[in-house]
Amino acid sequence: MTDSASLPTADAPWPVSVFADKVKGWIDRLGTAWVEGEITQWGVSGGNVYGKLKDLGVDATVGFTIWSSVKSKLPDDLKQGDRVVALLKPNYWVKGGTLSMQVFEMRHIGIGDLLERLEKLRQKLRAEGLFDDDRKKPLPFLPHRIGLVTGKDSDAEKDVLRNAQLRWPSVEFRVEHAAVQGDRAVGEVIAALAKLDADPEVDVIIIARGGGDFQNLLVFSDEALVRAAAAASTPIVSAIGHEADRPLLDDVADLRASTPTDAAKRVVPDVAEELSRVQQARARIGTRMTGLISTEIDRIGQLRSRPVLAASSWIVEVRSEELTRWVARGSELVDRAFERAHTAVVELSGQLRALSPQRTLDRGYAIAQLPGGAVLRRSADAAPGTPLLLTVADGTVGTTVDGAAPPKRVAR
Repeated sequence: MTDSASLPTADAPWPVSVFADKVKGWIDRLGTAWVEGEITQWGVSGGNVYGKLKDLGVDATVGFTIWSSVKSKLPDDLKQGDRVVALLKPNYWVKGGTLSMQVFEMRHIGIGDLLERLEKLRQKLRAEGLFDDDRKKPLPFLPHRIGLVTGKDSDAEKDVLRNAQLRWPSVEFRVEHAAVQGDRAVGEVIAALAKLDADPEVDVIIIARGGGDFQNLLVFSDEALVRAAAAASTPIVSAIGHEADRPLLDDVADLRASTPTDAAKRVVPDVAEELSRVQQARARIGTRMTGLISTEIDRIGQLRSRPVLAASSWIVEVRSEELTRWVARGSELVDRAFERAHTAVVELSGQLRALSPQRTLDRGYAIAQLPGGAVLRRSADAAPGTPLLLTVADGTVGTTVDGAAPPKRVAR
């Protein structure tokens, strides 16, 4: 432990050299450690190598130095983008005040290890349903605007644009450039994908790269990139330009194209082929319509040639006699009906007149009505002096009941 009496204070500070020596001593005691990462920078100067090593999962980077004496013992094919394990020892340079990591050993991560990790991630994503066919979105027949994520001035960009415009000259593109290998690739591709996915005029997105070795293609198997592609609402085409290796982006994309050229052909229809199909369809429709019209013309000709339509006068001639008979029969029935109705009316009129009160009045009878209008039915109902209204055959007569005794009823 450090003696507290020897610790610096504001009144008794350490010189820089003392502090630097102590830092170097602390760092030297750390010893060496095996570290795994991706080479994101590799530069040679004076026979020595100066580079950077990036963590495979999070944003963490350390610089390293490989002296020429050690470089000669390392594999000759080490380069930027490789995934390696390295034996590092922290080294603090007192004079410059810098910390670096001295490399004593460095070698590639075994391909078998990478494939095993990749397969585990593939199984994990498949179990989550990210590779299911029912979640894949169909591509539009003729996209209004195509989004393209690729390296700047890359062959993949040129292939996609050239082949798409050859197939459909008026096709529109929105190109977002991004690094397609190295430590910046994953972040830049995800950012470009997000921009294109947020553009409502972009109907489909192509992610293209012109091939590469297995380790360079590992960018397109990064879990963050794969999940970003799965979450996109715009259909995505993976066109990494490879055959032997299959990054996870191929499995999650809505369509896998073998090359950037193949992506252009799969996304953009060929205007010449479509015009040919239209002409063929028009020819088939014309032939079909001609056949239908010819069939109907023949059918109408056959109908017109039938006797029933060849001379229409036979309908009147055949039916005229029958029509005459029915008209005569109808007139006879109407006359009989009128005759019967007239007889019935005469009979009913006679009965009505026989029962009419007027006929009774004509025979000399009269109807006596009291002042209230009631008919006088009994002599007791009319006291002497009561005015009466008598109705006779040809009108009415007023009278008054006298004081004589009422006549006696005669038994019948």
